[in-house]
Amino acid sequence: QVQLVESGGGLVQAGGSLRLSCAYSGITFSSYAMGWFRQAPGKEREFVAAITRNSAYTVYQDSVKGRFTISRDNAKRTVYLQMNSLKPADTAVYYCAADRLGSGSRWRSAYDYWGPGTQVTVSS
Repeated sequence: QVQLVESGGGLVQAGGSLRLSCAYSGITFSSYAMGWFRQAPGKEREFVAAITRNSAYTVYQDSVKGRFTISRDNAKRTVYLQMNSLKPADTAVYYCAADRLGSGSRWRSAYDYWGPGTQVTVSS
C-alpha cells in the first residue's frame, strides 16, 4: 500500500523557518520524482517545488525561490522542504506528492500519489 505522510508543519512568526518532511512507503521511492504543493483557504492547490529521482534537478515556484529548498534522502525514503524567511502569504496546507514518471513536473496531474497534508501558519 502506497503511503505518504507529511510532518513538520506548525505556527511560526514571519521571518521564521520550518522544515517539512514527507516519509514514503509502499513503492520504490528512488524511482519517483517528488513534489511539494500547497493550498491556501479559498485558493487552488499550487506547485511549490519538485525534485527528480536522483536530485539532479530541482524546480521552484518563483515566489519561493531563494527561500525554500527541496531535498531528498532516498535511503530514508524521505523528501524535505526547508522553508526560510517565511511570510504570511506562505500560510497553507502543504502536500507532498510522488510522480512515477520522474519528471519533476509543476503540474498536479503529473503526480500519482499524495499525502494528507500538513498545516503551515505564518503570523505577521
